[in-house]
Amino acid sequence: MAYDLIVIGTGPGGYVCAIRAAQLGMKVAVVEKRGTHGGTCLNVGCIPSKALLHASEMFEEAGHGFAKMGIGVGAPKLDLGTMLKFKDEAVDGNVKGVDYLLKKNKIDSVFGTGRIVAPGKVEVKTLDGKTQTLETKNIVIATGSDVAKLRGVEIDGKRIVSSDQAIALPKVPQRLLVVGAGVIGLELGSVWRRLGSQVTVVEFLDRILPGMDNEVCRQSQRLLEKQGIVFKLGSKVTGVDSSGAVLKASIEPSKGGAAEVIEADVVLVAIGRVPFTDGLGLEEVGVAKDNRGRVVTDAHFATNVKGIYAIGDVITGPMLAHKAEDEGMAVAEIVAGQAGHVNYDVIPAVVYTFPEIASVGKTEEELKEQGTAYNAGKFPFTANGRAKSNQQTDGFVKILADARTDRVLGVHIVGSDAGNMIAEAAVAMEFGAASEDIARTCHAHPTLPEAVKEAALAVAKRAIHF
Repeated sequence: MAYDLIVIGTGPGGYVCAIRAAQLGMKVAVVEKRGTHGGTCLNVGCIPSKALLHASEMFEEAGHGFAKMGIGVGAPKLDLGTMLKFKDEAVDGNVKGVDYLLKKNKIDSVFGTGRIVAPGKVEVKTLDGKTQTLETKNIVIATGSDVAKLRGVEIDGKRIVSSDQAIALPKVPQRLLVVGAGVIGLELGSVWRRLGSQVTVVEFLDRILPGMDNEVCRQSQRLLEKQGIVFKLGSKVTGVDSSGAVLKASIEPSKGGAAEVIEADVVLVAIGRVPFTDGLGLEEVGVAKDNRGRVVTDAHFATNVKGIYAIGDVITGPMLAHKAEDEGMAVAEIVAGQAGHVNYDVIPAVVYTFPEIASVGKTEEELKEQGTAYNAGKFPFTANGRAKSNQQTDGFVKILADARTDRVLGVHIVGSDAGNMIAEAAVAMEFGAASEDIARTCHAHPTLPEAVKEAALAVAKRAIHF
């Protein structure tokens, strides 16, 4: 059977692309190497990690927050097996949901490893070992990303782990060493710290969360340190001795200097992710890649080979599920002859620590580097009525607006539920809002998003409650 479109990979970008293409009347097939749909995000990434973050937050709240609200439950006891089952149920529900949506939209699913053997031809080695060739007018590469390896440190999946295994450790490690202070390292470090681990985070740079607003990162680091996480910034792990009962990690200053040894029961390597294109046959069909292994595409997600497109983590841009989803929608519409588009200036990013960290648009550092004059408005949650009543006053909202036009250029939030609050900022920025527009929009009281309105008022130095 010939298809209009074959999508290789059914992570958030791939399955959304397939569904949108089917909505537009195309005959669509998807190729997925796992036995389940959803990619890294649903199977071993976003979804399971958020389930563990939620469960571990509830565990910590029961142990430290209930009593001051007059709720007596005694010391909570951890049943890690049941917590991991809770996580697995979240994964199962989501992957089954994607399977249902693909079937609902009459999309053919082929489970196996796909390889492009020619423009319009995808060879699939199915899970039962057989090989079949699918023909199509267009191909979308949506194969996502893989764990970045740390030179000199071999991941064994048991004591030296990646994020894939860190969501399923059989017991709480007494000492957890996290290599990398990015999103994944901080989130999973937070999970195991709440459950009882002594967590140390080693980061090559002199700051956490590279690429996010510096002020946000400084405050977030202080809050995480108050919770008990130890940071060793400007440091690198040069090796891990796993010969004994205890892991011994060699740590050196990034700029050179004397080494030290840190002992740990588990080492989590979380230094980022790299595009996954192995075995796709890209070299054979002539699809161009850049020096970082990313598939090169034009503004319409097309590669240099006619009829082959790419989206998500395999191309340039932030490795975020929602960015891939938007690209999946856009490329399906482009293939259908419509005007698909992604606004890369309004891609929110969220770190699901507690408090959460959320950002959209430009940071202060980026605006200064560009020479863009801006005004900043900041409002702390200590002055927000709902945050006070919830005893969740850590953090702030910061809005950056063009000094001449007042158009919102960036919004940065540290605080409880920041991941939900950033959506308001993204909508405002998508419509080209000025900070004045947010400031004059009525916000319900008492709510945490009132802090967004107050930060907008603060751009013009007229915040009411601070």
